[in-house]
Amino acid sequence: MNTTQVAKSARWPRRVTWGAAAWSLAYGGLGLFWAYGGAGFPFGEGDVPDARAESFLGAATAAGTAPVIAGLGLAGALLAVALTRGWSGPARRWSGAARIAMLAPAWAMAFLLVVLVPDARIMTAVGYAPIFLVGLPFGWPDADYFELAFPWPVVNMLICLAGGLLWAGAALAATRRGAGACQSCGRADVHATHWSTPASAARWGRWAAYTAFAVPLFYSVVRWAWALKIPLLFSEEGIRWLHETGMAWAGAGLATFGAVGGVLTLGLVRPWGEIWPRWVPVLAGRPVPRKLPLGAAAAVTAILASAGAVAIRVTDWTDPASWLVSPMAYWPIWAAALGLATLAYYYRTRPACLRCGLGAR
Repeated sequence: MNTTQVAKSARWPRRVTWGAAAWSLAYGGLGLFWAYGGAGFPFGEGDVPDARAESFLGAATAAGTAPVIAGLGLAGALLAVALTRGWSGPARRWSGAARIAMLAPAWAMAFLLVVLVPDARIMTAVGYAPIFLVGLPFGWPDADYFELAFPWPVVNMLICLAGGLLWAGAALAATRRGAGACQSCGRADVHATHWSTPASAARWGRWAAYTAFAVPLFYSVVRWAWALKIPLLFSEEGIRWLHETGMAWAGAGLATFGAVGGVLTLGLVRPWGEIWPRWVPVLAGRPVPRKLPLGAAAAVTAILASAGAVAIRVTDWTDPASWLVSPMAYWPIWAAALGLATLAYYYRTRPACLRCGLGAR
C-alpha cells in the first residue's frame, strides 16, 4: 500500500470541513455588512423584481434577514470547528444524542444552501450557455449572456451553492466518523451485504438512471412541439408569444441539451460510462476517469435540486389536471433520480480503499 496515497486519501475530510468553517465565517461577515447598511444585499428587496416570486427568500429585507445570515454564519463556523475535533484518534461511534446534535445542523446547512437558497436561474444560466456558445460566431442571440444570466443575485446563489457543497462534504465526513466508518471511503464492514454493495447498487441504480433519462425527454418533446407551433399542453396564444419573442427556438435548444444530458445519464449504468466507446475519437477503449461522470452528475444534481425546490413551491398541487401535464412539476423527480443514479455509480465503481483496505478482492 502506498503510504503517500493513503495520507492523501484521508486528508479531504479535514480540508472540506475547514473550508466550510471559513466559508461560513466569511458569509456571516457579509451578513453583518448588509445588516449595517452595506450595499449589495442579494435577496428579496435586493433581487430582480420579476424573480422574487420564485425565490425562497423573495420577501427578505436587509434589516430583517441580514442579521440572521450573520448569526447563522458564526454558528456554522463554530459547528464546523467542532466537527474537526477527534480526527487524530481512531474512528469512534457517536452516541445517539451526539449524532443528532452534530449532524442534523450540518446536513440542514447543506440543504439550505444547495436546495433552498438557489433557484431555477442557475439551471437556466447553465442550460442556455451552450446555445449562446454555438450562436456566438453568428451574433445570436443578440444579448450579453453574462449580463443576463449572471447578475449579482445569481452570482450570490453560486457562492451559496459552493458553500452548501462544502457543508455537504463536511456533514458526510462527520457522518462517516460518527458511525465508526472509514473517513476516506465510508466502508465499515468487509462483510456488508446491504444496498451499497456493487451488485445491489447496479439493480436500483438502473431504475434511477432510466427515470432520470425519461424526465428530460418528456420536457424536450414538449418544447420542440412549441418550436414547431404545435400547442401541446399550451395555448396557441402562448405559442405565438414564444415565437414573437424568439423564446420558442431558445427553449428548443435548451430542450435538446436537456435530452442529451438525459442520454448521458445512461452512462451511469451502461458500459460506456466506464470505458470510452468506439465512437469517441482518441479516447476509445480507454477507461473513463471515475471522477468525470461523478463530478458532472453531482453538479447537475445540485442544480436540479434547487430548480426542483422552486417547482414544488410554485406548482398548484391542488389541481392535478394542471401539474400532471407540466414538465416543471417533474423536476424534483429528475433531481432525485439523477442523485440516486450518481450514488449507485459511486458504489458500483468504488475501488478498494487505500486507507482502510476494505473492498479488496
